[in-house]
Amino acid sequence: MLEYVKTVLMKVSFDKRLFEKELRKALNLLVPAEIQEFKEWCYNKFSKSYEPVLNKYFVSLAG
Repeated sequence: MLEYVKTVLMKVSFDKRLFEKELRKALNLLVPAEIQEFKEWCYNKFSKSYEPVLNKYFVSLAG
């Protein structure tokens, strides 16, 4: 599932609204063991464009 959600995010990364929607869906699909790896991958790939969006979802997971 992890590779699937990575692929989806790469495909929708051109659009902020789609990116946020798919990120939210991905976090619901992944098991807890995959989320840390997914978080690191997301920040490596998308922090330049979407850091506020990433922070919104990953910070809320930590809390």
